[in-house]
Amino acid sequence: MSPLPHAAPSAPTPSPVAATTTAGLPHDLRQGPALTPISLVRGMVWAYQRRGRDPSDALAAAQITPQDLAQPTGTITAAQMEAVSYAAMRELDDEGLGCFARALPWGSYGLLARASLSAPTLGVALKRWCRHHGLLTPDPALALETDGASARIRLRWAADPGPLAELGAVSVLRNVHGLAAWFVDSRLPLRGVTLPYPAPPHLAAYAHLFDAPLTFDAPEASLTIDAAYLALPLRRDEGAMRALLQRALPLTVRSYRRDRLLVQRVRQALRASPDAMRNAEALAAALHTSVRTLHRQLRDEGATLQSLKDEVRRQLAQDLLRRTARPIKQIAAAVGFRSEKSFIRAFRDWTGQSPAAWREG
Repeated sequence: MSPLPHAAPSAPTPSPVAATTTAGLPHDLRQGPALTPISLVRGMVWAYQRRGRDPSDALAAAQITPQDLAQPTGTITAAQMEAVSYAAMRELDDEGLGCFARALPWGSYGLLARASLSAPTLGVALKRWCRHHGLLTPDPALALETDGASARIRLRWAADPGPLAELGAVSVLRNVHGLAAWFVDSRLPLRGVTLPYPAPPHLAAYAHLFDAPLTFDAPEASLTIDAAYLALPLRRDEGAMRALLQRALPLTVRSYRRDRLLVQRVRQALRASPDAMRNAEALAAALHTSVRTLHRQLRDEGATLQSLKDEVRRQLAQDLLRRTARPIKQIAAAVGFRSEKSFIRAFRDWTGQSPAAWREG
């Protein structure tokens, strides 16, 4: 699932491929789900060849055969990807694996992560990370931009990366997204991802790389999250950073269940239970807080309970109108309205049309 263990250890550690079983034989790195596209490894091989180097040792250490490389839609395990990435970064002394205008010497991503650790909020940390990345290599350019309720990290190359476009875009976006989630110890749901190359033959693998709507052939690589996450404080310290940098693969594979943004938790609760839309007390109890605290924290995040109720109701109502032939009265009840008339009135406020007209259109 993970493309690269980008943040390097602060001190040399044994290669993950050096681990052995009690019998003294190498572990079978092929054990486990094979979810990472082999195309990312083909990008590494191209980087070796461009430098006149032989990737055979790195591929062998990761138990990747020439037959594996030749599979257009082939996949490998996270352990194999960690092994080949580790070996390639050390042999090429480049944590960017040839994707950038300058090589990133061993330890560069650890340095970037540490430099952002003292930031007061995630927004400041990400701006600092992008700025410092630009000091290490000017191409590609990274930036954090906000537009209303959305925040976007964009990655744009001045020079065409050619065969390294996929490896560079996927690895950087997953690395910065994983680091951001780790900094605040929270899920950071993606609103969308853009990628500057055509949809690949192994498109199915992207469901495991990015849980978000994807746009290919875009002008640049980017990922978008809710801008409210930028205000979250960092929850990690130097001790946690040292532990992370000893083996950074989990940075991009860890699935956070906790979501520290109350707006997202409220949306999830409202979607799960239409009854909660009618009763602030029941919703607050489900979120283990008081009604007063619920309203105050939502206000701090720039939202109101009523606006979230309207958003979730509208989305659910439009989905039911689009997908089903259920009567309007049933849909009104399903989205938390006590009467059909009040639902129709609210739907007109949301869309400018009655539910029946919207369905016909």
